[in-house]
Amino acid sequence: MDHTIVEQYPLMPLRDIVLFPGMVAPLVVGRKKSIMALEDTMENRSLIFLVTQKDAKVDDPSQEHLYTVGTLASVMQLLRLPDGTIKALVEGKSRARMHQMQLQGEGEDLYFTADLTVIEEEPADTNEVQAYIRELKKAFDTYAQGNKKLPREVLNSVTSIDDPSRLVDLISSHVYLKTEEKQQILEKVSVLERISLVLEILYREMELSAMEKDIHAKVKKKMSSTQRNYYLSEKVRVIQDEMGQGEGGDDLSEIEQAINKKSLPKYALEKVTKEFKKLRQMPPMSAETTVVRNYIDTILDLPWKKKSRSKIDIERAEVVLDEDHYGLEKPKERILEYLAVQAQVKKLRGPILCLVGPPGVGKTSVCKSIARAMSRKFIRLSLGGVRDEAEIRGHRRTYIGAMPGKIILSMQKAGVVNPVFCLDEVDKMSVDFRGDPSAALLEVLDPEQNYAFNDHYLDLDYDLSGVFFITTANNLHGIPLPLQDRMEIIQLNGYTEEEKLHIAKDFLLPKQLEANGFKEDEIQLDDEAFLEVIRLYTREAGVRNLERTMAAICRKIARERQKNKTPDKRYSLKSEDVSTYLGVAKYRYGLAEKNNEIGLATGMAWTEVGGELLQIESTIMPGAGKLTITGKLGDVMQESAQAALTYVRSRAMRLGLEADFYQKIDVHVHVPEGAIPKDGPSAGITIATSIVSAILKLPVDRNLAMTGEITLRGRVLPIGGLTEKLLAAKRGKITRVLIPKENERNLKDVPEPILSSLDVQLVDDVDQVLEEALIRKQGEDLFKDVPVDSIFSDFTLSAHNTPAQ
Repeated sequence: MDHTIVEQYPLMPLRDIVLFPGMVAPLVVGRKKSIMALEDTMENRSLIFLVTQKDAKVDDPSQEHLYTVGTLASVMQLLRLPDGTIKALVEGKSRARMHQMQLQGEGEDLYFTADLTVIEEEPADTNEVQAYIRELKKAFDTYAQGNKKLPREVLNSVTSIDDPSRLVDLISSHVYLKTEEKQQILEKVSVLERISLVLEILYREMELSAMEKDIHAKVKKKMSSTQRNYYLSEKVRVIQDEMGQGEGGDDLSEIEQAINKKSLPKYALEKVTKEFKKLRQMPPMSAETTVVRNYIDTILDLPWKKKSRSKIDIERAEVVLDEDHYGLEKPKERILEYLAVQAQVKKLRGPILCLVGPPGVGKTSVCKSIARAMSRKFIRLSLGGVRDEAEIRGHRRTYIGAMPGKIILSMQKAGVVNPVFCLDEVDKMSVDFRGDPSAALLEVLDPEQNYAFNDHYLDLDYDLSGVFFITTANNLHGIPLPLQDRMEIIQLNGYTEEEKLHIAKDFLLPKQLEANGFKEDEIQLDDEAFLEVIRLYTREAGVRNLERTMAAICRKIARERQKNKTPDKRYSLKSEDVSTYLGVAKYRYGLAEKNNEIGLATGMAWTEVGGELLQIESTIMPGAGKLTITGKLGDVMQESAQAALTYVRSRAMRLGLEADFYQKIDVHVHVPEGAIPKDGPSAGITIATSIVSAILKLPVDRNLAMTGEITLRGRVLPIGGLTEKLLAAKRGKITRVLIPKENERNLKDVPEPILSSLDVQLVDDVDQVLEEALIRKQGEDLFKDVPVDSIFSDFTLSAHNTPAQ
């Protein structure tokens, strides 16, 4: 019966184990809350309430997931294991009933406590109880004789215990029962009821044991001792007859037929035949049987010789690539070269292609187009987040739950030995204690090794040389150098506005019209409307958000048609209509200034989402030569600003300034939009122009934009991303641009519509930049004729004015 006093104790849930009073048991504890409960118990020298979960799979149980009755136990010993778990030795003291469960502690140091009443044992010294005890001991003795797993020490303990309650709890803890049945025994408060339930269970177990012996005898009568294999299968049949399931059979003959039909290399055939012989000799219910069976199925499911009929037609391949993708001229050219060589050579061990570019530029879809152009099957494997080397090479068969790696599993899906295999996100793999998956990929992607790829699970050489591997990545620096060495890098830098316009018009809008239930010409946008969407509602290198925006327009119009009940109405959108469906513009883009300003120069920058105009402002204040740089600039741009000021100081006399002018002023350089990080080696000449304009109080031509890095001697260094920068200048209504002379060779890659709208001037010295950028009075020269020797005269120390030592 329950004790009336309610006390609070730490609580620890148990999985698949019921602890009885008087029982000593080792527990391995891994859950944080359980560890904290044990530590609190040890610190306070208290007891802990151990209660069993109704469902062992629940990781964070609440009160509804736990039984009400459990055992109050003392913690005899705690041992911390290297993996962070704790091994605890506990001893059950008494039964207890839980009323309320709650959380204790703060932050991450939380654990459960419970309000309990201790259940007192009822008196059990009656003659009826003693009679039941005798019968219980006899039944357990008979049960133990038939169960060889019970140690002799248990029988000795049973005979030596006189306390009925402790005796029945000891027997209950050593009988092999389900958790639910043990919990029923624990919840019986009456000793007599508890003994009666345990006796009933023991009688049932002994009857089942007798039935098993009877089944065994029946089978033995039918079979001779020499026919072990047949004997085992007959035993399974008799068991199924007893359970009323009828006769069951194996499908070994089907496996044998599959082996005979499958065209396998000699070494693979020998291996699978050996494994099949082993399978025949194994009992069907053995765990090892399943392992061998899965291994044989893996070999039979793999393509070993079957190929796609890959007929390469270069003209058709070119048409397919142009149908699926607008632009991307260089990647297409390299792919067509590869296919041309493939058409001439029977087996090509060429480089692995790696398409590198920001999200949404079409890397994966290019791979699909290649497969279509080559008439091959296409399979894709994403490597993002792969940390375990075994995911590439597979697990060895000695491990429980072993399986092949992702490469072999993907080849099973392909069904042929020469698919186009896209390894996506190859830069997203990571390394931890389970190995380096990128190192495992070296053998896969190396044309000199992959003809004999060895998966740990398969343990056979598998030929991957017929596979056309293409990898994709967002950033090159995420790919380890040894892996880069196996690949030919093709950069996809994103699309220009002109290309996005064509893609939206010819690909994205028709696709979304069909997906949203419109006919081909029911929604039309003019070029200005498309550009409005591209410039003000998306900012990306690819076209993924652009496609979503096209879908948003289709959805808005679909709703409008259904609401107004005008299912056949056609829509033609102009630039001013875009905001009606898409709302307020999300982004803005740089435009040329309205007036020629002093200290304000326009630069051109490259970002991952395309080109941008960058306004750089400088102002001069009385001071002591301090340079302040603001606008969340990276290290490279800050160094560019310092180099620009040094250049201006070196040209002081030629610009008509005093040699020590900088000691009387402070210079503040600012790049607006301070919350946006900005960095890159192409703003040097823009900063220099801005500073000189502020010092000389000469305005900068508002129609001029520039890009280029600066050296201390005033040389202009080449830059990258020229096409994107010129496009930003055109979009911002700039008419004249200054670019480094060394970038002249890159002008041939710039589309003609962009070049024809801009006056591109080549410069190789900052002096030229200043001559072009700063507006002066007619006939006024910017630079003064000063002898070179006099420029540095103030800084030269001669022997007679050297300080005395």
